[in-house]
Amino acid sequence: MTQGPAPRPLSDEALSNLLGKQQFGTLATVKRSGHPHLTTMLYSWDSEARIVRFSTTADRIKVGHLRRDPRASLHVQGGDVWSFAVAEGEAEVSEITTVPGDAVGRELLGMIRQAAKPEGEDAFLEQLVAERRVVIRLKVDRLYGTALDING
Repeated sequence: MTQGPAPRPLSDEALSNLLGKQQFGTLATVKRSGHPHLTTMLYSWDSEARIVRFSTTADRIKVGHLRRDPRASLHVQGGDVWSFAVAEGEAEVSEITTVPGDAVGRELLGMIRQAAKPEGEDAFLEQLVAERRVVIRLKVDRLYGTALDING
């Protein structure tokens, strides 16, 4: 193998921008055994609050993991196979949305990008209740990632 360029660390701003551009990443939670549990998730990044939000249902395995051990990480692929960002921190799980339009339902609605907002907002909020949706809020205390500058 030939010696190529070393990966360069991305700045906090570049990492935040990468998180803001993507919408899918791999969420890692900690299983009881200590091994990671990985799942691909749609997410919403709030750069000012440094919070990653995920929508999921209350019965998912990751929810149980986070209630037992709140440590979590989100891995996001960059624009090429040589770049990535990781957001680490402690997560909290909201209460289940139980009334269409309650605070959790509104938070879930707020996570949707403008272009994907549902036309029937009331029906959407009712669906969230029926699905027993919760918000996972990953409070990011560490961002890291790299890029590798390769031509060709």
